[in-house]
Amino acid sequence: MTKSQGADQEVLLREKKDRRLLPHVPDPLGQRTNLDRRGKYSEAEDFTTLLKEHALGVRYISSFPVKLRAEKGGRVFKIKGECRDISDTGMLLAVKDDYDQVKDAKNVRLSFKVPAGSMPEGHEARFRISGQIVRSVDQQQSVGIEFSQTLPSYLDRHKDRYLLVCAGISLAFVSLCVVLMRAESIIYFKYNALLYTYSLIAAAFLLTRYLFGSLYRPVAINPDFTPSVTVVIPCFNEEKWIQRTILSCLDQSYPVDKLKVCVVDDCSTDGSVDKIQELLKQLKNKEGDRYRVSERVKMLVQEKNAGKRAALVRGVEQTDTELVMFVDSDSFLEPDAVRNLVQPFQDPKMGGCAGRCDVANTYTNALTEMQSVRYYIAFRIMKAAEGVFDAVTCLSGPLSCYRRELVMKYKDRWLNQRFLGHKATFGDDRAMTNFILSHYRCGYQDTAVCSTIVPRQHRVFLKQQMRWKRSWLRESLMAGRFMWRKEPYAAINFYIGLIVPIMAPVVVVYNLMYVPLTQHIFPRTFLVGLLLMSLMMSFAQLFLRKSTTWTFGFLFCIYYELVLLWQMPIAWVTFWKSTWGTRQTPSDVAAQKKKQAKQEQRQLKRQARTGGGADEKA
Repeated sequence: MTKSQGADQEVLLREKKDRRLLPHVPDPLGQRTNLDRRGKYSEAEDFTTLLKEHALGVRYISSFPVKLRAEKGGRVFKIKGECRDISDTGMLLAVKDDYDQVKDAKNVRLSFKVPAGSMPEGHEARFRISGQIVRSVDQQQSVGIEFSQTLPSYLDRHKDRYLLVCAGISLAFVSLCVVLMRAESIIYFKYNALLYTYSLIAAAFLLTRYLFGSLYRPVAINPDFTPSVTVVIPCFNEEKWIQRTILSCLDQSYPVDKLKVCVVDDCSTDGSVDKIQELLKQLKNKEGDRYRVSERVKMLVQEKNAGKRAALVRGVEQTDTELVMFVDSDSFLEPDAVRNLVQPFQDPKMGGCAGRCDVANTYTNALTEMQSVRYYIAFRIMKAAEGVFDAVTCLSGPLSCYRRELVMKYKDRWLNQRFLGHKATFGDDRAMTNFILSHYRCGYQDTAVCSTIVPRQHRVFLKQQMRWKRSWLRESLMAGRFMWRKEPYAAINFYIGLIVPIMAPVVVVYNLMYVPLTQHIFPRTFLVGLLLMSLMMSFAQLFLRKSTTWTFGFLFCIYYELVLLWQMPIAWVTFWKSTWGTRQTPSDVAAQKKKQAKQEQRQLKRQARTGGGADEKA
């Protein structure tokens, strides 16, 4: 799909579907393996290696030109074909008019460029790779080609090592520049102690986050640790994505008798319920007997719209598993997400854990590409830094896991949470995290991955960000009451992370408006500092993910300074609001009715004034 097509719909990776609905679920009858289409399995290999090898064989439906060079009968010929689908190990190539000439060839040489969005991020590059024709498809006039080496290994030899060196050097250089600039702040500290104190604290906060984020390591998979899990999916008007979400949660490389899925529809007004029922019927017809779908998948429909928290609690109440996993209805799990996310719970003091959330519709437009960089850095750097100390302050809604007994313990406080007399309707993930984190550990597992749909329109995105800022401000103030008891770095970092964003608008106004207008000094140092911070984000994305989206990290920082930053002052005075802004919750409906009533009242007053003036003239 092209970006022009994506103007009206999301641009997503198109993974080639298996003929089975649940290809990754271990066969409870032991008749086949779920790790390879061709049934390859080695008992000598560890489970993590098997999962990685399986991921290499995932095929993506694509369409891009490929140049092929082959030898047949001592004669070398070159033709052009079109890729139909591709994986890290091979591709299906359509050759049409040259099919008879190509199908009997053996060794070939391929030259092609993988377009952005055709494969997972990091694959967008030009390849010149050899391969072997292993099958031919007469009906499609296509040939199946197996690469002589996997695409990741090719990238490692021809691109990644140089890219990593350049990105690493650039990241180190930017970090050094930040340190040197902060040294300048110490020199001029006496001239404006408050401003330079903020500057030093902000730089220390950012640099230490990147430092500890680089030190983070996920918990390794213990194949014998498989606690019982229920995935609870709250749904409200998600007919477009709910089937894909349910399938991704059920199609996991996890024992059948240890995983359940519970979908709770919060009185949707679209076709969500019909879509859920349609999928459950398909599952029961195709996979029901083998995978006990009727026992493992449950759908509940709320009598009235009660909010996301009520839907989650009802799902938790309907199960008896050791762990409960919360997944948003527009988020899609990787096949090994559950297996990875439960691993930190080998620690009995671990109360909750978050997985990594990527952007599913990255290449839809520039806004989604900016969000893709922001999400990755927010999880892989910021949340990972908190994970080093098991003090993650937000177990994010798209993918998080808790001990069920703890959710049940805090459910009443969670459902009835109020702040300054107003009922809390959003920020449910931060609120539950606070309850857990106040007495237990909260971790982060980077290998547990989901992808989520992010807003592609600025209007929707800004409403989402305002809601997030309000919940962040409210819950951060609540967390401030107990975070001082945590590990010293985690505590200090938390309080600094609370002060820096709140003060940021004041500092920007002072540096970019007050100083230039009153002292006639161009804010060169401040602007260079912003540039370095944005480059650090971009180079970290390039270094860790090796994706072409890294340039959008710089654009996002500009967008943040020009637009998002100014939402914070608004959040200061409106963080008590309970409306979502992006969906018609009861609070939104009530607010809309109140707004309409005020508009009608103003209109009546204007009409009364206009009518009175007309009477006087008469």
